[in-house]
Amino acid sequence: MARKRNIHTTYDSETGLWKTVLEKQKKPLALSKTKAAAEKKSIREAKKRKVEHFIHRKDGTFKDKDSYGDDKCPPKDKAH
Repeated sequence: MARKRNIHTTYDSETGLWKTVLEKQKKPLALSKTKAAAEKKSIREAKKRKVEHFIHRKDGTFKDKDSYGDDKCPPKDKAH
C-alpha cells in the first residue's frame, strides 16, 4: 500500500501568497493571501485525506503539526 502524503502550509516569497501543498507535488492545492486562510484550507484537506498537517513560518522553518489520521494511540497534543 502506498504511503499517504502529508499536507503542508507554506509561504511562497516569489508570489507573496500562502500555499496548501501536498508532499512531493510542485503544484499547490490552493493559494491564499493570508496564513489563516491557508491553514483553514490545509486543515480541511488533511482531514479529508486523514494525514498530518505541517505548518511552516514565513521563513520556511517548521512551526507546528497536527494529525488527522487514523492513529489508534494518538499522542497528546499540548499545543491545542
